[in-house]
Amino acid sequence: MIYGAMKFSIGGSLKLAFRPWVEGIENIPAEGPAILASNHLSFSDSFFLPAVLDRKVTFIAKAEYFTSPGVKGKLTAAFFKGVGQLPVDRSGGRGAGEAAVRSGIEVLERGELFGIYPEGTRSPDGRLYRGKPGGLARVALATGAPVIPVAMIDTEKVQPPGKIVPKMIRPGIRIGKPLDFARYQGMEGDRFILRSVTDEVMYEIMKLSGQEYVDIYATAAKRQIAEQAKAAEAKKKADAEQQKTDTP
Repeated sequence: MIYGAMKFSIGGSLKLAFRPWVEGIENIPAEGPAILASNHLSFSDSFFLPAVLDRKVTFIAKAEYFTSPGVKGKLTAAFFKGVGQLPVDRSGGRGAGEAAVRSGIEVLERGELFGIYPEGTRSPDGRLYRGKPGGLARVALATGAPVIPVAMIDTEKVQPPGKIVPKMIRPGIRIGKPLDFARYQGMEGDRFILRSVTDEVMYEIMKLSGQEYVDIYATAAKRQIAEQAKAAEAKKKADAEQQKTDTP
């Protein structure tokens, strides 16, 4: 009931204001379990995708979305709780990963739609990064649920990282055909199989989104970007100090 109310109010408002276009909506099954595996460009991805679907989709969301301070934090927490999203500690560790897998399996066992971002975090630069095999592939093989690749288009332009007020840009959602991994049933303990399943899904997302693919994890890319920014700032300060020294 709460999900329906949220979808009517927030989802309806999003569709009215941004008019997101959708391709491949017929690939979402009318009933039964399925995994929606999407690229992740913006915080708003978790709003736009549920808004255009008739069925409820449950994502695992990082715990920070439920505990962030301030007005935005309270509104975010209220939204995610209202639509039944599941908080998961993504700080690392085997326990966090196991909790995410169990959550996904429980959603699918209820015959519902489970949404997951295989990259594990938002893309730092709009490119598509290597998928993490620990969640998506394990849930898919443990449940036998089909995996439906999803590409969010231009959502990073609607709400760039760090920006609160969205831009009035029309985003898109492209939904691919379901992928069946029944041939790997019972092999979720094989890391090579997990990687193969994940890479196949990421390839389909890449074709749908048209993004450039980068074969490293997005978390590693974010560290590199942060280190480069830190090095550039240090160089800028050093150059400024050198200029002071050189000035008579």
